This record gives sequence, structure tokens and C-alpha cells, in this order.
Amino acid sequence: MNGVRRLRASSEQPHRGRTPSEWGPALIFLLPSIAVLGTFNFYPALYSLYLSLFEWNGLNPQRTFVGLENYARLIGSGEFWNALRVTLVYAAGVTLTALLLGVGVAVLLNQPIRGRAFYRVLYFLPVITPTVATGVVWKYLFDPTQGVINRGLGGVGIVGPSWLSDPAWALAAVILVGIWKRVGFNMVVYLAALQSIPKTYYEAAAIDGASPWQQFRYITLPLLAPTTFFLVVTALIDAFQVFDLVYVMTAGGPLTATDVMGYYLYRYGFRYSELGFASAIAYVMFALIFVVTVLQFRFSRGGGQVDR
Repeated sequence: MNGVRRLRASSEQPHRGRTPSEWGPALIFLLPSIAVLGTFNFYPALYSLYLSLFEWNGLNPQRTFVGLENYARLIGSGEFWNALRVTLVYAAGVTLTALLLGVGVAVLLNQPIRGRAFYRVLYFLPVITPTVATGVVWKYLFDPTQGVINRGLGGVGIVGPSWLSDPAWALAAVILVGIWKRVGFNMVVYLAALQSIPKTYYEAAAIDGASPWQQFRYITLPLLAPTTFFLVVTALIDAFQVFDLVYVMTAGGPLTATDVMGYYLYRYGFRYSELGFASAIAYVMFALIFVVTVLQFRFSRGGGQVDR
């Protein structure tokens, strides 16, 4: 009884703050991570914000302070609005299509079918394939004369377009590859979410006479809402930062048809050596991604929480 009283008395004592001697070991262990993050993340981000207020070519030690002129020039540029439009189209096409295909594949591979482990690996392979290698291979596949895609279309009597050299088809081709890269990731995440849904829900629904479609609509989809929210946010962030795929496949062409924000930033920063203007582009991209994420949280009821 005395031990119980002592435990109760100690639990009722007000919690005291940690002393410097207790914080010391924690800081020692955190210092390597803080140093790495500060050197390669925080400092470059803050320095690029500072650099966006200057005109600098990256070589001349002299910098010209221009204030918000880089941002004003960016907003008034037709190239910026074209890059934003192309990025939004790419983001919408990849995000929505990959979500639908991902949940569909996940539902199918969640069934007790033969060889489903092999199919799961097969669908996930594009995710771990290097993007540069992916772009090179698909560039050959889309070749208008020797590519496998146009040869296949020709075999059924369809004349394939010049995919990557036609402004009307280039962005669609890049979106197709982006979907191919994204479906496997969505499938794995959805598959984990599906396996966490209690089977008793479906058993109760089946007893009540619910069809498989009704079970999917009224049980599976609502319970996948938090997962869908996560995938939408991450897909939009990735889409706004796409660069390497466009760089390898089209280099922003033809006629700026695939000039996404990432390639637009690269062109001014590393081809034209306008690092101040490129830094302004980077921060506008950050602002756009931040706004999109906040809107997603707002429309998804604060982070995709499902009402129970």
C-alpha cells in the first residue's frame, strides 16, 4: 500500500521541465542530422530566397540588387504562364489517371488469385526504375518510324503520330510515361490500406444483401479516403517538380509544349545563367505547391479524416 501511495503521489506532482543536463545528450545525438539538414536543405533554401532579390549570372562576384523585379518579370512573362498551364495539365493527367488505375489494380491484386505476388512486383518495377533510363527507353518506343508503339498501331491499320515531335501529342506522351511510373506506387499504398480494412464489414454487408459494387462504393471507398488524400497530395507535389523525365524525352519541346515549371527553372538557371530569376521561379513553385497542399487539406476536411 505504501508503494501505491508513493506512486500516486509522484504521479500527482506537477511535471517539471527538462534540465540542461538532460537536453545535452539529445542535442549531441541530433547534431549530425541538424548539420546535414542545415547544410543541404535549410541554408540553400534561405540563400535562394536572398538570391531571388538580385540579378546575378553565377560567375561575376558583383550582384545587382533588384528587389522584387524578378518576381514582377516572372508574373508578366508569357513563358511562365505557359509553363504553369503545362504543369497543371501534366499534374491533373498523371494524378487522376494513376489514382484510378492504382485503386483498380490494388483491388484486383487483393483478391486470392494465382501469382499475385509476381503481379505486385511487376506493377511496382516502374517505380524503382531510374527516371532517366525510363525516359530513354520510352523515347525509343515513341520513335515515329522505328518505335514499337507506332509499329503496333500500324499492324492494326492506324498511322501513329510523331509523338515527341508533334506539339499536339508530346505532352500526352510524357503524361503517359508519368502515369506508368506512378501507378505502381499508388497500387502498393492502396493495397496496404485495403488489407487494413476489417473483413467483418464486408461479411455484414453481404449478409444484408449488398452487391460487390455496393460494398466497394459504401465500404471500401470511404475507408480509403485518408489514403487517397495522401496520394493526391504527394502526386501533385511530384508533378509540380517533374524535370528529369521532360529533360530526357523532349527537352521542353516541341515549341514549349512540354515546358513544365521544373524545366523552365532549369533553362533560366543553368542555360541562361540568370540565377536570381531562377531563384524567383523556385520560390513561386514553392508557393504554388504550398497553396495546392493547403487547399487539399481544406477540401479533405483537415487531412482526409473520415467521419464515423
